[in-house]
This record gives sequence, C-alpha cells and structure tokens, in this order.
Amino acid sequence: MNEKKHLYFGWYIVIAASSIVLLTTGIRMGIGPFVNPIMNDLRLSRTELSIIISVGMILYGVGMPLAGILLKSFNTRIVLLLGMTIVCISIVWTVNSKGMLSFLLSFGGLLSIGLSFLSSITLSPIISKWFVRQRGKALFYLTTGSMAGIAIITPVETWLNSLVGWQNTLLLFGGILICLVFPSAIFIMREDVPEKADNPGDSGDKIKHSPPLDLTLKDALKTQTYWKIVFALFACGFGMNLLGSHGVPMLMDHHFAPMTASFGVGMIGIVAIFGTLFLGQLADRFPRKNILFLVFFVRGLGFFGLVLSSSAWQLFLVSAIGGLAWAGSVAMSTAILSDLYGIRLLGILNGFAYFVGHQIGAAVGSFLGGWGIEVFGTHLFSFSAAGILALLASLASLTIPQSISFSKPVKIGENHNITTGE
Repeated sequence: MNEKKHLYFGWYIVIAASSIVLLTTGIRMGIGPFVNPIMNDLRLSRTELSIIISVGMILYGVGMPLAGILLKSFNTRIVLLLGMTIVCISIVWTVNSKGMLSFLLSFGGLLSIGLSFLSSITLSPIISKWFVRQRGKALFYLTTGSMAGIAIITPVETWLNSLVGWQNTLLLFGGILICLVFPSAIFIMREDVPEKADNPGDSGDKIKHSPPLDLTLKDALKTQTYWKIVFALFACGFGMNLLGSHGVPMLMDHHFAPMTASFGVGMIGIVAIFGTLFLGQLADRFPRKNILFLVFFVRGLGFFGLVLSSSAWQLFLVSAIGGLAWAGSVAMSTAILSDLYGIRLLGILNGFAYFVGHQIGAAVGSFLGGWGIEVFGTHLFSFSAAGILALLASLASLTIPQSISFSKPVKIGENHNITTGE
C-alpha cells in the first residue's frame, strides 16, 4: 500500500531527461534567431552559414551511434557528463570565433558532438528500461521536452539576442546547462531498474513479441522495417531542421516582423507540448504505426501551410493546428525500435538510424533552405520538399508490422522459439 503512494522513480528520470532535451534541442534547433547576427558579425553568406549548419547536423548524427557505443561500455551518467563538458568547451570557443573555419570547427563540429551526447538517443534507453507498460507514454513525454525547446527557446533567443547579443546568449545557456545536467546525471540517472520495471504485476500489457536474445545489429539492418524507420527519420530531420534553421528567416522574408516570425514558429512547439501529452495517453493503447502516420500526415500539411501563409492570423492558425500532432515521430520510432528489436540494441540501432536518416535529412534540409532561396528566390522549393517527404513517411508508417520474424529459428527462452523472415 505504501508503494502506491509514491511516484514511480522512472517518472523523475523522464522529468530530468525532458528538461535536458528541452535545453539542448533549443540550442540545436533554435539557430534561426542567430542566423542574421552571425552572418553580420562573421561576414558569412547565407549559403556559407547553411553549409556550416549542415556539417553540424551530420556531425550531430555521427555522435549518435558513438553515444550508443559509450552507453554499452559505460552508463548514462558518464555520457551525460562527457556531453556537458564538450558543450561548455565548444560554446566558449564559438563565442570567440573570428572566421568561418573557427566557427565551423567550434559551432558546427564540437558543439554538435557534445549535444548529441545530451540528446534523446542517450536518454531513450534508460527510459525504455524503466518503462514497459507505459513505454510509449514515457517516450512521448521525452518528446514534449523537444517541443518545449522549440516553443520556449526560440523566442527567448530572439529576445536575448536583442538584449545581450548572440555570444552572451550562448554563454548563458551554457551556464544553465551545467546547473541542469550535472545534478541530473549524479542523482537521478539510476540504472538499478526494478524487476519488470513499471509492470510488476505482469498483467499482459507488456510487449507481446519478445525479440531474439542474440539479435545482432547485422540482423536488424537486414529487415525492411528498420529502413522504413530510417526513411521516416530522414523526413523528420529534413523538415524539422529546415524549420529550425530557416523558419524564422523565411517568415521574415515574407514580411513578418521578427517577433511575429519567432512566435509563429514557437507556437508550433507550444501547442505540440499539449499535443504530445494527449498523444502520450494514446501511445500504449493504439498501434504505434497509426500514431506515427498521424504525426507525419499533419506535419506534411503544416509545411505547405507555413510557406503559403500571408498574414499573421493565417500563420498562427497553421501553427496551432499543425502543433496538435506535430511531435512524436522520434518517440514513436524509438518505441517501435525497442518493441521490435529490444532494449539491448536500442542505443546503437537508434543512434545509427538517427545518423543515417534524421541527421542526413537535417543536413540536406538545412542546406537546401539557404541554397534554395539564393538560387530560386523562393522558400517554396525547400518547404514543399519537406511537406512531400512527410506525407511519404506517413504512408511508409502504415506498412510497419506489429512484429518481426527472422530467417532462422532463434531460441529466446526455455520453451520459446521464433522462426523468422520478414
């Protein structure tokens, strides 16, 4: 009886992880308000800055599987503290950069690696360990941190830029990061998960199809389902980072005031916070692929709506409607991977999928956002591409199976064998 009166410790991990992701996502995806000040201070063209951002996206992705490997060798606490240290060093280097090369190495390179160690790739496995029955909900709440990062950090950055400049804004965020990550890593990120995690009664709500215990990375890479997840993450990375890098400049080019543009983008994240809380309640009640379809379908229509908005009320209406189901692609993709391939390989599989899919898409989207406006003189090219990719990802999501089999019998328990072949 006493245990029921206490909040399950796994939720403290979710709260801490969501807070970390809120800040790091805001720093990574909130580059939009920094674009014009950085171009002016460092005398960079939009294409040059887009190249730096794209390189950063790729290196952010490179850090993902590396974080997964480190998680297997060490633990969540070590990876978080290492990421915090790298980010702080890179921020100091970034604010003292005087040219394109220095900015590329510091902001595009070192900062991206550090932030990848503080991303959902590092935090998803420990949450998946602590949650079985409510895994979808817990991972959706982690996504809420990402949406809050876009919603809160983007307008805050715009405000702080005008107040203290982009360099001091980054330094301030570095200080906040230390105050958040250090105590979370030391006191909250515990690996001593209780038996059966949040499903002690073994009520049958847990995953019905256990993956083989000796499943390898090579086995997973041979399945079509894994590459469908990779494609979905490519569409996610392309669109979300296009929005984060060029959403505010695009709206300003369409004659919206800077704060209106920032709040237009930020409103997507604000509404998405409540959207993820609602979808999180459904994540363990309905097939995950159906929720993934809904997220990508709404997001695809949203990109067309954003680039075609011509007045403030249209912008805010599109942002509000789109935000209702904007988030959750990473949460559902992670949940599907953990359901189908198991938690043991989740860090590496998620990290590799994030790198090959999400971050390559992020690099392409970030580059095309700057290149497209300079070559074609319009943002319609890049934002329409984001919308089309999201709609294709929604269709691919519907074809994801509930379980996967493999090409040979694999013993997974005393009385269980799975004969496979996807």
